[in-house]
Amino acid sequence: MIVRIPLSVPDLRGREAELLLGCVRDNWVSSAGPEVRAFETAMARLTGRAHAVATVNGTAALHLALLAAGVRAGDRVIVPDWTFAASANAITHAGATASFVDVGEADWALDPALVVETLAGDPTIRAVIAVDPLGHTADLDALEAACASYGVPLIEDAAGAIGARYRGRPSGTGGAVAIFSFNGNKTVTAGGGGMLVTDDAAMAQRVRHLSTQARLGSEYVHDMIGFNYRMTNINAALGLAQIERLDEMVAARSTIAARYDSAFADLETITPMPRPGYCDSVCWLYSVRLPDEETARALVASCDAAHIEARLFWRSLSAQAPWQDASRRLRGVSAGLSGTVVSLPSSSSLSEPDQQRVIDAITTWHESNVGAEA
Repeated sequence: MIVRIPLSVPDLRGREAELLLGCVRDNWVSSAGPEVRAFETAMARLTGRAHAVATVNGTAALHLALLAAGVRAGDRVIVPDWTFAASANAITHAGATASFVDVGEADWALDPALVVETLAGDPTIRAVIAVDPLGHTADLDALEAACASYGVPLIEDAAGAIGARYRGRPSGTGGAVAIFSFNGNKTVTAGGGGMLVTDDAAMAQRVRHLSTQARLGSEYVHDMIGFNYRMTNINAALGLAQIERLDEMVAARSTIAARYDSAFADLETITPMPRPGYCDSVCWLYSVRLPDEETARALVASCDAAHIEARLFWRSLSAQAPWQDASRRLRGVSAGLSGTVVSLPSSSSLSEPDQQRVIDAITTWHESNVGAEA
C-alpha cells in the first residue's frame, strides 16, 4: 500500500505529550491554566513585543485587533485581495467593510503604492491589514509609512509567518498590533488557537477584557459586549512544546524549499513562489505558479494519482459572492494568481525520500505533459 504524502501536518516530536499530560495531571484544561500565560510570555519574547494575548484562533485575534484599533460599524478596512477568507471575514465581524487592494508581483503581498492611492481617495478607511503570505512578510516599512501618513493603524496578519524576519526584526512587529495562527497546518500548531501581540498596554488590556466576555473581576458583572475568545490551557501546552522547536522546524522547511527550488529550476512552466530579499522566509507552504488554472489543476490531479496531496492556494476574494459589492483597487495580479498557485507537501517532518517522491512525480508530469507540447 502506498502511503499518501500530506500537504502540511503537525510535527509533534517534542514535549507535546509531556506538557499535555501535565495539564491533565494538574487539572488545568480550561482557559485559566498557567500554560496560557506561559505561552503568551513566550510569544511576547519571540516577537519582542511588550504584550501578547492568546485567543481561540487567529480569526478571533484579528477580530479583536480591529476592535482594539478603533474600527467600528460603517468603517472600511484595506485588506489584500489575495488572502485567506478569514482576513476579510474578521472585518465583517467587526461591523466594517472590506476594501480590497491588489498584491505585488514581486512578493504576492499587499502593494504599498496601491494602499497609498486607496487611502488618498477614501477617508472612510480606518485600518489596513497586511497579510504575510506563504511564510514571508509584507513590506512592512513601506506599509507603515503609508499608514502613518494618513493616521490609520496597520495590523500585521502574520498567521503563517511565525519565525520569519523582516529586515532583521521578527514577524509580528509590523504596525500597532499583529496576530498569529496556530492552526493544524501551520509551522507551529496548538491544535488551534491564535495570538495577538502589541506594545500598547491599553490595547492589550482591552483585547484581554473583550476575549473573556468583558467580565469585571470574578463576579458576573459585564461592562460591554464581549466574546468567548480565550485559548484553552491544553492548546497552550501544545503551543509551548512547539515553540521550543521553532528554529528546528523552520530550518527543516527551509531545507525542503531549497530542494524544491533546485529540482524545479529547469522546469520552464513551474515558477517557485517569491521570497523577497527584504525577508527571511519560513517557507510555510512551498508553492509554485503554473501558467493557467487548467495546467494547475492537471498538476494537482497528477499528484493525487501518485498519492501526494497538493492543493490550489488562495483566490481573489473580490471576485467571490460574499464580496461582490466591496470596493476594490486592482491591477490584475490577484486575478492572475487565482487558480494558478499550487501548494506542495511542506511539513517540517517530511522525509527526504518522501520529498523525492514529490519531485519525481512532478518532474514526470512535466515531461509527459508540458514537455510533450514543446
